Amino acid sequence: MPRVVDVVRATIAPLTRTRAFRRAGPWLMPRLEKVFAALTGGRVPLSGLLVPSLVLHTTGAKSGEPRDAALMYTPDGHGRAIVAGTNFAGGHHPAWTNNLLAHPDAGITVRGRYMPVRASLIPDDEREVAWARIEDQWPGYRNYERASGRKVKLFRLQPVRG
Repeated sequence: MPRVVDVVRATIAPLTRTRAFRRAGPWLMPRLEKVFAALTGGRVPLSGLLVPSLVLHTTGAKSGEPRDAALMYTPDGHGRAIVAGTNFAGGHHPAWTNNLLAHPDAGITVRGRYMPVRASLIPDDEREVAWARIEDQWPGYRNYERASGRKVKLFRLQPVRG
């Protein structure tokens, strides 16, 4: 018997691949995430109800200011997280990807627990394996890359000792 979350995920996943969601998502999702964070004390991102989610804490590439982004992540099977800079299939990379390239030492909060991480861009020869893992978790997610017309940046987040 399928779990409730699997049924909800199967229902919602196709909606997230629509043009309407790709258009509204960049504006709507951050606002909904902020409301949900306030309701849960920051312990659970809204997206965390359906997929493993984290809040990525970076340093702005240009500003040097702290920046936060709620993201889906995929465990890589070795205690690390994979994050994809899909940006709702937008034509440009999300700011957090440039932040990680400029400042790979970052932090994540998962289920209310903060941990420092070091980000590394996943090399071309490992992309297919990473995408397969991501799509096992959220089928069709790579369609964002296809729809964007750009090569989505994939990062591996390795926990480091504080």
